[in-house]
Amino acid sequence: MTSPEQPANPFAPPSFASPAPVQPVRPAASAPAPSPYAAPSYGPPTGAPAYGASPYGAPGTAPFRAPSGRAPQSSAWHGGFPGPLPEPQRDAPARPERRRGLSFGWAAGLAAIALLAGATGGILAPRLLDDGQVADAGLPAAVGTGAGDRAPESVAGVAATVLPSVVSIEVAGADGTATGSGLVLRQDGYILTNNHVVESGATAGASTSVLFADGSEEPATIVGRTPEYDIAVLKVERSGLVPLVLGDSDDVVVGDPVIAIGAPLGLEGTVTTGIVSALNRPVSAGSEQETAFINAIQTDAAINPGNSGGPLVNAAGEVVGINSAIAQPPGALSSAGGSIGLGFAITSNQARRTAEQLIETGAATYPIIGVLLDQAYTGEGVQVATEQRGDTPPVTPRGPADRAGIRRGDVIVAIDGRPVTEPDELIVAIRAKTPGETIVLRVRTGSEERDVRVVLDESAPE
Repeated sequence: MTSPEQPANPFAPPSFASPAPVQPVRPAASAPAPSPYAAPSYGPPTGAPAYGASPYGAPGTAPFRAPSGRAPQSSAWHGGFPGPLPEPQRDAPARPERRRGLSFGWAAGLAAIALLAGATGGILAPRLLDDGQVADAGLPAAVGTGAGDRAPESVAGVAATVLPSVVSIEVAGADGTATGSGLVLRQDGYILTNNHVVESGATAGASTSVLFADGSEEPATIVGRTPEYDIAVLKVERSGLVPLVLGDSDDVVVGDPVIAIGAPLGLEGTVTTGIVSALNRPVSAGSEQETAFINAIQTDAAINPGNSGGPLVNAAGEVVGINSAIAQPPGALSSAGGSIGLGFAITSNQARRTAEQLIETGAATYPIIGVLLDQAYTGEGVQVATEQRGDTPPVTPRGPADRAGIRRGDVIVAIDGRPVTEPDELIVAIRAKTPGETIVLRVRTGSEERDVRVVLDESAPE
């Protein structure tokens, strides 16, 4: 611990013994321009004195050039004058040298200061013990605001409100123990989380438990889950819980401040902050058998393994997303990676619709248009398959796309005016809608393009 900084003596000369703040190196004029992709180098500025040295140079030398740009006439440096001192006039009468000194008033003032300092020192001097230690360290007391003085809209204020309603989830199964996060959805014990957090808890012999912010723990049952949206709802036998408010994610804009709360790597109650980096990010996650397609909110708030299922909240403490996935650099092992500032959250509006279905029916549905997409197509837009896949035709007879006039081999280039270039983009954009909603697809057949209106159908409950 460092001692508090003492006020500077206004009569003492400046000291340059302490290192200057670290700054990036400024390249010399003759040096080649640095690469903008090179890592920055840190040290004293080029041309500046080494840390701890006087910036005025060694005594008797001139650290600066003359104002005109020419070198001084003498190597001596005379208090700012760049030449030799002028010779005194020989015919001038000799004048007695006037001694420089302090006036009586200054001397009296300094004497008073010295006396005061001596008296104060006599009062504040610590009493030494026989072993050289002091009886009372006499460190100054801390002066600050209490924890309860934080503004409600500050990060600390929002975190204090939200943290009691964030939980940690532990699933013990045949493959080991998995942990994640969740949030209180209703006061009577309903908990919202990700499907991939509790997926192994659906197997025989597995157990799921919820750890609350106060340290208590309750066994939980799975009310319902859906891999299509990566959402699951749990139930614990407890009442009087404080639910979090699911905000309107349609009101979120890029740049909004957000806070992620959860249990990364099992560290319960971890709070990280950032902003909304992007919207409508198409994210597909999960296994090949159970793939989730998420129209995600992207954030730079740190999200790590274990944050899954926890809330992403806005400055009002409302949940705008469910933290679900993170990006990894190409070639990185997902199991060994962590946050690189690219996290993704399921929108709160999607989470609300899916959670309501899971609570009411135990299953969730999603909107469909009734086409197969060609994953191997590399041209502009997304192509409807040309061949049947198993028992599934390229266009479902009497399905939404068939009724709208879409045929096998057609290319869908946009949905509601938003261009699509990958099959996952189209799937995610459709699943962000609700069954019965109407969308407008821009479809190209051969060289002709047209807009078609499609009323979304509903998938069969699984």
